[in-house]
Amino acid sequence: RQEAAEYYRAQRVPQRMEEALNALFPQRPADLYGELANYFSKYSNAPVISKLVGRKVLDGVGQPTLEVEIFCIVKNYEKRICSTVMSFHSQTPENALPETTEADEKERNDSVNTAVEWVNVSLNTMLRDLMPTDQFKVDGILGEYFTKQAEEKKETDKQEEEAADINPVLPSYTPSATALPVGKKKGKPGKKASGAEIMIPPAEPVEAVLCGSLAIGGTSLAVAKAGASISHNPLYLHVALLKHDQNLPEEITLPLPMVTVLNCEKNPPAKLKIVKEVMLIPPVQLPLKQGIERALDIQKEITRLLDSPGKMPTPQQADSKKGKAQNAGKKAPARVLKRISHLGCLITGCDSLEQPLLLMQTACNNLGLELGTDMHLAINCAAHELMDYAKGKYEILTGTFKSPDEMVDMYVELVNKFPFVIALIDPLRKEDREQWNNICCALGSKCYLIAEDAATSISKLKTKQNINIPMCSGVVLKYINQTKVSDLIELAGLLEGQRHITILGSPDGESSDDSLVDLAVGLGARFVKLGGLSRGERVTKYNRLLAIEEELGKNGTLR
Repeated sequence: RQEAAEYYRAQRVPQRMEEALNALFPQRPADLYGELANYFSKYSNAPVISKLVGRKVLDGVGQPTLEVEIFCIVKNYEKRICSTVMSFHSQTPENALPETTEADEKERNDSVNTAVEWVNVSLNTMLRDLMPTDQFKVDGILGEYFTKQAEEKKETDKQEEEAADINPVLPSYTPSATALPVGKKKGKPGKKASGAEIMIPPAEPVEAVLCGSLAIGGTSLAVAKAGASISHNPLYLHVALLKHDQNLPEEITLPLPMVTVLNCEKNPPAKLKIVKEVMLIPPVQLPLKQGIERALDIQKEITRLLDSPGKMPTPQQADSKKGKAQNAGKKAPARVLKRISHLGCLITGCDSLEQPLLLMQTACNNLGLELGTDMHLAINCAAHELMDYAKGKYEILTGTFKSPDEMVDMYVELVNKFPFVIALIDPLRKEDREQWNNICCALGSKCYLIAEDAATSISKLKTKQNINIPMCSGVVLKYINQTKVSDLIELAGLLEGQRHITILGSPDGESSDDSLVDLAVGLGARFVKLGGLSRGERVTKYNRLLAIEEELGKNGTLR
């Protein structure tokens, strides 16, 4: 008994027990022992990571991806804290050849398997006994591990090349091999090459993705979620505290959603290629709940218009003042209706650049809404997918090509004609820097010019400590591969310092994990690009955004 008494006195147990009883007696709590447990919990050891579990799961389109679970020792017991499922971003274009798609799927499967092994073996050991609230320390360890794996892969590849001792062969043609001049391609007999030779910058090589890199991003995000849970804070507040050196922001601004309502297919019989997504952006003064409800009404009206023969707006309506349907009695082109894209929106084909905008305008007019006031539009052009390197031009419509300079003129005319378009995403390839500068000078005061695929990868942005992208208004950041939470925090500050806006974007291969929304709110992003209002993995993120708006509204911290 003497030994026990000394042990408890050394831990100040009698003193703290007396303090607890004195503090709780005036309150007379209904659950006395529960309140005692709460009182003493502040003296317990901080939870530490005990185990990581990685497993292969399926994402929203049935493709394999990575789930990471975090277990911690909490008050002497091992407890599952949280899990996260990574989104997978494929660099294979939609119109890729079957053999290319098959190779991409095999590479993806191998990458997920490697990531599961990294999590369950190496990272599980390296992060054991670390506090999940120490995000920057954890991310530092993850970054060092990734660098080591990348160097080992590079050395292995070098040794394999030396061992193979392959004789030099002429490289096969690739778009990135060289810049090709217009007029050098063989044309039809009797036709002269039109125009002077145009040299275009070659495409920059696609950054290689290290097999297994999903493990880094998945583990970093899972640790952030665990840290938030242990701190009894929502993830967005946890991220905001990390960004602001643990200083609680007085107010939090919610990002405006870019709601995709149309995904324009690029296969025949559709002719339009320059538009990948048409998105709605609610006005900033409108509560998000009302803005999303309004977007949903517009989507329903668009579905009704597409279902109604003769109601599809045609390019001839471009000169009408409000774009109302004026083609009664005319037969509209056949459309494949009610197909839902993996982006969570309607798929339709169009024959001109004006057609999807007129469709949106007609839908809004039918609902008594005015584009430019009650709702705004954004267009994801995905221009990097349209370059014909043999011609040195973009194929904007089937058989219709424009040079980079002509593209700038086209966008200027479009925005002047449809001033409710307030954002263009990837209007040009990132290599066309001169034209990016020109379009920013011409339209920078009228709409956002945003780089998504035209932006340098997150890893290069972080390494070079500058926004090595064309002149633009902002950048779409995606939480993929080896990206860490601390990387996003660092880059968000870097973008703000260079007066760029931050947009968090949802990858094509999306999962049901809604952490992206919390990251966008915590980082103070201007926009969040989540896809459409269909498919569970998309809608769950909009629901999370609405829940955060309601929570901030109740506690008075919503700006």
